[in-house]
Amino acid sequence: MLGVTGGIASYKSAWLARLLTLAGADVDVVMTRAALEFVGAITFEALTGRQVHSDIFAVGHALDHIALTRAAHAIVVAPSTADFMARAAHGHADDLLTACLLASGSEGTAPPILLVPAMNDRMWAHPQTRRNVEHLSGLGYRVLEPAEGMLAAGEGSGPGRMPEPETILAHVGRLLESPGALRGKRVLVTAGPTREPVDPVRFLSNHSSGKMGVAIAAAAWRRGAEVSLIAGAMSISAPPGVAITPVETTEDMANAVRAALPRADVLVMAAAPADFQAAKVASGKIKKASAVASLALAPTTDILASTVDQRRNGAIIVGFALETHDPVRHGREKLANKSLDLLVVNDATEPGAGFGVDTNRVTILSKNGEDAVLPLMSKDDVADAILDRVEAQLRGR
Repeated sequence: MLGVTGGIASYKSAWLARLLTLAGADVDVVMTRAALEFVGAITFEALTGRQVHSDIFAVGHALDHIALTRAAHAIVVAPSTADFMARAAHGHADDLLTACLLASGSEGTAPPILLVPAMNDRMWAHPQTRRNVEHLSGLGYRVLEPAEGMLAAGEGSGPGRMPEPETILAHVGRLLESPGALRGKRVLVTAGPTREPVDPVRFLSNHSSGKMGVAIAAAAWRRGAEVSLIAGAMSISAPPGVAITPVETTEDMANAVRAALPRADVLVMAAAPADFQAAKVASGKIKKASAVASLALAPTTDILASTVDQRRNGAIIVGFALETHDPVRHGREKLANKSLDLLVVNDATEPGAGFGVDTNRVTILSKNGEDAVLPLMSKDDVADAILDRVEAQLRGR
């Protein structure tokens, strides 16, 4: 159920309804009378293909608040205005949406309820609003922190802006995820390429986009994990809910992994750190006319090998290997040599797999010999397949 209240941010709710529908959900939209002043019901009906509900006194719909909440696997109110949260906090049932919240039952029997505040920053900071939020949280409602950014009517920037629909969608996914072995675990993920300087303006790197690592971080957070992402120069944004540590060089990434690894229950090394660095970095820009014919290289730090002593007892360690020749054989060697529990290997020469694309075809090698050869699939699906095996290993320890 998507509740929409009367705030200017309700225009974003239309896109949220569409995203939920595209994700496969049946979306029942419940609008307050004030919300109808901002966005018409027909907009949501066109986007969801379902009837919009708004009138608690509609003839023949006297029990809508009961039927709608019984059918809901999750209830999201976006935007949640200051007025709506005040009425909800005090148990009002003077419109269909507040009646639905009361009809959902008490914590433990109710579907999860997510409130997404949107208001002026001064209204958000008011002690009355803060007390209402605290009370609603005590009742078991999840209250999403508002974003910071430009507010309505030229009010400048501050906390109170409704988060973007894609962020809300991610939180809905976390609400709906069944409890698994990753719930409450600390998961450390690396993603993207590293860059090794040649001179002040040039560097050595690779074509990694960070998409695979981001997909894994997002999937782990959705499953209830506390996720930290150590990211090189990615071409995509970090997912919602994930703490990000940006790094530049392979040594930077190794140091960040070394610092975070003692607290991690799971490490997924999905990054593509550079294997080589310039043997000597020029202090000034190398001029084309005076450039040498060759560049001397030196190996970079092997992150997995150099952090073995930082792994906590019982942690699951997952490596990645991108190969161009006999990937499974080389993968088995790395699995053993780097003391890994799982190694995800793929062939860089295969169309639709590897760097920069949204799909991948991988083989997941396991220390216990239970390997899995996966077909070409989206990187989101690959991430879930990897984490399914991580959870199976966690349950076995």
